[in-house]
Amino acid sequence: MRKVLILGSTGSIGTQALDVVDRNRDQFEVVGLAAGSNSELVHAQAQRFGVPNEHVALGIDEATALVAGVDADVVLNGITGSVGLMPSLQALRSGRTLALANKESLIVGGSLLAKASQRADQIVPVDSEHSALAQAMMAGTFQEISKLIVTASGGPFRGRTRESLRDVTPAQALAHPTWDMGQVVTTNSATLVNKGLELIEAHLLFGIDFDRIEVTVHPQSIVHSMVEFVDGSTIAQASLADMRLPIAWGLNWPHRVPGVIKGLDWSSAHTWNFEPLDEVTFPAVSMAKEVGRRGGTYPAVFNAANEQAVYAFHREELSFLAITDIISHVVDAHDSLEMSVEAVLEAEIWARKMADSEIARRKA
Repeated sequence: MRKVLILGSTGSIGTQALDVVDRNRDQFEVVGLAAGSNSELVHAQAQRFGVPNEHVALGIDEATALVAGVDADVVLNGITGSVGLMPSLQALRSGRTLALANKESLIVGGSLLAKASQRADQIVPVDSEHSALAQAMMAGTFQEISKLIVTASGGPFRGRTRESLRDVTPAQALAHPTWDMGQVVTTNSATLVNKGLELIEAHLLFGIDFDRIEVTVHPQSIVHSMVEFVDGSTIAQASLADMRLPIAWGLNWPHRVPGVIKGLDWSSAHTWNFEPLDEVTFPAVSMAKEVGRRGGTYPAVFNAANEQAVYAFHREELSFLAITDIISHVVDAHDSLEMSVEAVLEAEIWARKMADSEIARRKA
């Protein structure tokens, strides 16, 4: 029986994780739940899964304390945003396996998480792309890996020119063809900022140089990522687009949970397309690679500036194309700080202020 602590239990990742647990109560026990502000739902979840009230947390500080105080085998971090950094660090320091869906904590605090890790496999990725990479990498040794290929759906604007995106509305940006996500993540998928963040995450998780990490556009979202080996073989992880699969793999690492989702129907015809990334229309990926190479607090600044620009876009204070312009402006103005939790927080505050100032200047 694996004891599971779920952070962000009322969000998309958390509710799907509880669905996996509910179907496999002989394998998992929920020992703690944490949510942002939805007190009614998290307490209903606690009652359903027999979690005592003292193991229910609201807010980041309570969530971090819960990680330190509850006996758990696995901590699933499904919190949204860089506020998930402290719970991630606490999970690693406490010796728990960290099933990581909160990519931002790795983006902003990569070297801090690396220092806090007590074993090589303590962080298990839950993002569908990184879960796919981890699964495909098991086909060979680390030394045999030639490159990582991260797939992207292309978002709602695949095939469009940059000029045609000048008048994109927030509603159009949220019309993702495959995934149902929150406002920031869905917009990031439209700009491909999300894919840029995933490249940084892949570099930090697997220790592969940016020159050996590529993006290919795959509209069907069936192949979730691929690994090419030195002999020319490419191993792909393919499945229906359902987050319960990588969640279950993260919770039960290194073993699989039977019957999590339906397999692909091989009795029917399939057509899978792979297209090169249009980096002129979507410059966020190459920007993120450069930010990742710089390291330090640059990724934290990239992430924070993007969030402020996305919020402004949805307030209709900024155009869609200006989102990446704001990121570029803030990153170029930044001087990296020596990494620490305090430095990350300072860099984020600075980046948000700088982004807001540039947004306000453009409105004037």
